[in-house]
Amino acid sequence: MSLCFSLMGPVRAWRDDEEIELGPRQQRAVLAALLLNNGIRLSNEQLIGMVWDDPTPSAVMALRTYMYKIRKALPELHLRSKDGGYTIRAEIVDDCRGEPLEGLQGSYFEAQRVRLGERRLKAREDWLERELDVLELQKHVAAHPLRERPRALLMYALFREGRQAEALDHFHQARALLNEELGIEPGQDLRKMHAQILKGDLHLPRRPEQLPPDLADFTGRTTEIARILDALPGTVGITGMRGSGKTALATRIGHLVRHRFPDGRIFVRSHDVANELLRAVGVENPSGDKAALWREKARGKRFLIVIDDVQDAASVRDLVTPGSGLVLTSVRRLNELPGVTWVKIGGLTEWESHEFFRKILDPGRVDAEPEHAEVLLQRVSRLPNPIRVIGGKLSSRPHWTIEMVLEQMERESKLGRAVPSDCAATLAPLIKAEQELSEDERHLLMCFARRDADVIDIHEAAEMSGGDPGAIELVLESLADVHLIEPLVLGRYRLPQFVRVYFGLRTPVLTS
Repeated sequence: MSLCFSLMGPVRAWRDDEEIELGPRQQRAVLAALLLNNGIRLSNEQLIGMVWDDPTPSAVMALRTYMYKIRKALPELHLRSKDGGYTIRAEIVDDCRGEPLEGLQGSYFEAQRVRLGERRLKAREDWLERELDVLELQKHVAAHPLRERPRALLMYALFREGRQAEALDHFHQARALLNEELGIEPGQDLRKMHAQILKGDLHLPRRPEQLPPDLADFTGRTTEIARILDALPGTVGITGMRGSGKTALATRIGHLVRHRFPDGRIFVRSHDVANELLRAVGVENPSGDKAALWREKARGKRFLIVIDDVQDAASVRDLVTPGSGLVLTSVRRLNELPGVTWVKIGGLTEWESHEFFRKILDPGRVDAEPEHAEVLLQRVSRLPNPIRVIGGKLSSRPHWTIEMVLEQMERESKLGRAVPSDCAATLAPLIKAEQELSEDERHLLMCFARRDADVIDIHEAAEMSGGDPGAIELVLESLADVHLIEPLVLGRYRLPQFVRVYFGLRTPVLTS
């Protein structure tokens, strides 16, 4: 069960979704004093001074009574007297319900009410500065007409939209109001914004938005997404075999965290990563140390950066900046990079693969052949890319059944093809992976596949290929690094069915 509190409006508490009765006003005042000093030990004298402006001797007994009732209502707090005082540790939320500490009286709570109100306004204005939403800024300025910061932000947002006259008019409104209400002139920031708009030298920052569109049919990866979201901002690496959906997952993450990175989202697929990052923020043809220049440009900013298909650690090693999030996708896990949270993905789960298949193909057609659908999904190791391609083929052939596709795949397999000839896109990840293999890796993988077994050990692999077990282990580990085989325990590996079908039909090359 979770327990949370709010100090915005009346002091309130919830256990999960159920609100808890907190008792009379003075009892809530005692709880509020503890919550306002979350994690700090307060003595009995300090608590009494906060809750009662002019305490009487009976305040000591009243405090004990209230503490007893608070402990009884909220046993999860483990609120116990220690060294003549109390400490509370709790989750406090801002649910924006009204005036802070509503109904609580006394000089201490009046001062805290002002502090909390100012903190709430600052948090709201920080958000407005990130978003620069004209409508929301107009509402805020109308509610707080004497605050200069949101007025300057509104002028900037209007200027950015090409509404220069409206932006200048807001300065004159603010000047008249400040003179009339307070007898003062606008502050330096407001005057500077006015002068820059008049001169036309207000430079608008470049906010890159380069992420590819999110996939409407994206399915699953719940655990992986939760882990990545928890690691950001920071550096996250997504690794897995080709066709497993690394780019789609990175893109989904980028769209989910949009509001956490207000300075923009950058997508790079290049060997010269630093150069592309600089171009994204408006630096053309940079020279010298590009990584250092990028760190300078990104200082104090919050970017979300997705670097797709990273080939080597050197291209991304020096690009991390505080406050920005970095998401890498790579077939190989780049263990030499420090401070990276690595997330490995493979095929979808059984439920996820069926759900994804039903999004690509008419659900009625999938549900009509559950057993054949399962065989098909197993054959492609539940990888998103081949599921999408084969599902697309079936969609273009409304009179075909899943069983027909399986029969065609079986016929063409006997002729030396792993999938129907017009579904070459299904094989694209494995074709690309094969091109990057050494002759020894390719030969061993073909021997492994022709063995037609899920699991094999080093000695069996050495016997099949005719190589030395020590050398074979290095080759097997290299294949595991690119996820073409899956390491189990030391010396034993599993071959995914999709890889086995493809490489089992290739012609082995004899090595010396």
